[in-house]
Amino acid sequence: MRAAVQAALDSLRSGRTTKESVLVQGSGTMSAGSRLNVPSYTVLNVCGTIDVTGGGSGDMAPIYARGRTDIEIPNVAISGTPLYAMFFRDVEDLRLGRVELRVSSGLGVRIDNHGRSDRANKVKNIEIDHVDAEGTSSHAVETYGVDGLRIGAVVARDTGECGLLLNDTVNAEIGTVDAVNAGAGTGYAAFRLANRAGRIGGSYPTNIRVGQVIARGGGRGIFCVSESGGVTIDRIDVANTGSNSILLENCHNVNIAAESGTVTGGGDIRLAARAEFANSSDITLQNLTITNTAVNENPCATNSTFRNLTLVNSRDNTCD
Repeated sequence: MRAAVQAALDSLRSGRTTKESVLVQGSGTMSAGSRLNVPSYTVLNVCGTIDVTGGGSGDMAPIYARGRTDIEIPNVAISGTPLYAMFFRDVEDLRLGRVELRVSSGLGVRIDNHGRSDRANKVKNIEIDHVDAEGTSSHAVETYGVDGLRIGAVVARDTGECGLLLNDTVNAEIGTVDAVNAGAGTGYAAFRLANRAGRIGGSYPTNIRVGQVIARGGGRGIFCVSESGGVTIDRIDVANTGSNSILLENCHNVNIAAESGTVTGGGDIRLAARAEFANSSDITLQNLTITNTAVNENPCATNSTFRNLTLVNSRDNTCD
């Protein structure tokens, strides 16, 4: 399969500045140690399934691009044992349509800027309509160094780590994160922000907006860490997580359940801080029904707001 599809990609007009298309109508197999290199200004529409076999190392992925622009993958389904299902490094103006992952290893979709000497130079204009991922040993979707991200939905089932992980990512709009058993037995979460996600310059204006987070079981539900923030999550539905339902650690300007939410059982809702970073600040928890767990704040964060919280058999250990 790889040879035929790569030949089709390589046959597109050289030096083009508008998109040309390759349509793959069938299914086939690829080795985990190989990849399809997608060039700039290309639409690759895979209507079948790429089944990945064997093992490999490094950044191999059946769908791969590096240092490119204007790539579109309207449809793709990937199964088997990839290292990464899709890997995009230093790719601008990327659009993924519907991505179906039924795998038993690897990371689902990775988008980063890590080939650039200046990591402050983020990749821009990334759009993902829908990712449905099951069985990854790592995250379903991970970004690192992105400015301008739109995701319709990430649906994660039995992923080894996060459903959606945003690292050093700003100006993002996320519709839904829906995770069941994401990161079970780990500190990862259905939805995680890390490594200064949401930080613009030295401040945290609201620039990451999430419609809803649904989490069942797994590790944590929502996890914000390492000087991240600038996020509003409208609706949450978190239940029976193995670790914290919500952990906000050294984060700033975080608004949880701006519209409504429930947290049931599982671990606590915790505001925390490590000594090496500035204490958490401007955290708002509101419009929540909290059942059979606790809200813990230690140390006391700066300018925390707790309002319209209904506690059912739950403890309030905040500093408010």
